[in-house]
Amino acid sequence: MNYEDRKIVGIIASNVEPSVALNVIGHLAISIGKYSDVEIMGKKVITDSSGIDHLGISKFPFIITKVKAGKLKTTIDLAKGNPNLLVADYPKEMLDTRTDEELVSAVSKKENDKLEYLGAVIYGNTKDVDEITGKFQLWRID
Repeated sequence: MNYEDRKIVGIIASNVEPSVALNVIGHLAISIGKYSDVEIMGKKVITDSSGIDHLGISKFPFIITKVKAGKLKTTIDLAKGNPNLLVADYPKEMLDTRTDEELVSAVSKKENDKLEYLGAVIYGNTKDVDEITGKFQLWRID
């Protein structure tokens, strides 16, 4: 599989502070890595010339973007409607709870249209990902 065949796009709501944004992307990256196909990773271990091993990383581009909160919700719903995409989302309840049990309880009590999202990561074929995220602005600390 070619480097350009697939893509990973992280999306942060534009009103999220940088310190929170890093936390959001960290959690979502773990989720996408865990639940993606085996093709996402490059070489498992890379050994340097000193004989020290380094864990490999994704072999596909991982781009971080930002959008307004309302657009993020629409994007997540659209991406989840495409069975070829893997979508990890980060509802605000993840910041408001301390344990996984509390998170499960809080999210299970809300309808999807009532969830407020701080971020998401979408992984899949570049064409499918670009159709949804291609016009998003790159995220940067202002």
